[in-house]
This record gives sequence, structure tokens and C-alpha cells, in this order.
Amino acid sequence: MDSALLANMDRCPMYAVSHPPHPIPHDFRSSHPQSFFSAMGCTAAIVLATIGASYGTAKSSVAIFASGVLRPDRFMQNTLCAIMAQILSIYGLVVSVIIANNIKEKMPVHTGFLQLGAGLAVGLCGLAAGFAIGIVGDAGVRASTQQPRLYVGMVLILIFAEVLGLYGVVVSILMITQSTTDVTECMF
Repeated sequence: MDSALLANMDRCPMYAVSHPPHPIPHDFRSSHPQSFFSAMGCTAAIVLATIGASYGTAKSSVAIFASGVLRPDRFMQNTLCAIMAQILSIYGLVVSVIIANNIKEKMPVHTGFLQLGAGLAVGLCGLAAGFAIGIVGDAGVRASTQQPRLYVGMVLILIFAEVLGLYGVVVSILMITQSTTDVTECMF
């Protein structure tokens, strides 16, 4: 394609197409899809991490209340599972806010894709960690109600499951940092 034609399209070459046979309103043609990818990264971070946190909380809370009937003295001690599941939603919130503060109308495609990847990284890690915390919390609370010595083992496994979400936060922050480092603006 000719560079003059690309310049008239008001888009980056990656998304450039030839002029359509029917006229498109000017405001649609001048839209910038790069910010869409950042917005989807922001959305994926909070939505997927919150789904994981809510599953972990719901699954472990069933066991917490069921065991609270048998051993009400251990009720507060057993709520650790639900608390650890809620930390996952905080991870998603932090990354989502960082991405949202970087969204601009015109931004490089590179930045948009890296922020989408960052949101998916923390969201999917939070989702997986939430499933693990919910399942471990459910079985661990029920088992530690009958045998209190199993509580320490449950806590260790919960920590390992929580670290899965933390890995996503670390990778996401690295990706967000790299998304704006030495990036050139699209000139077309």
C-alpha cells in the first residue's frame, strides 16, 4: 500500500484496510481501537479475579458454616479461607486501576496489547487461585473440624494456592511497566 493512502486512513497500518465502497461516518473512521484492548485488559483483570474470589469464598464458606454447627469455637479460625479468597479480588482491582489510569484515546497498539495481556494474566491467575482456595478450603475446614491438627496443613496449602494469584500480579505489573517504555506513537 502507498504510505499516502495509509496516512489518509487515520489508522495504524496494522488495522488499515482499503476504503469501503459505502461511506462511513467520520467519527467511526477516526476511532482508535488500540484503547479497546487496554479497556478489555482492565475489564478482564477485575472480572476474572472477582469470579475466582467469589467462587473461593462461596465454596469455602459452605464448609465454614457447616463446621460451625459442630465446633462453633473454631468458626473465626476457619474463616481464613474466605479471607484469602477475597485477597484475589484486591489483586485484580489493583491491576485494573493501574491499567485504567493509562488508557488514552490515542495510544500505541503495543501498549494496548500488553495491557490486555496484563489484565488476562492477573485475571486468569486469580481465577485459578480462587478455584484452588475454594476446593482446599472446603475440604480443609471439614477435615480440621474433625481433626484440629490438620489445620496447619490446610493453611500451608492455602498459601500455595494464594501465591498462584500473586504470580499473576507480578507478571502483570511487569507487563504494564514495559507497555509504555520506549514505545513510539503510531504516525498513521
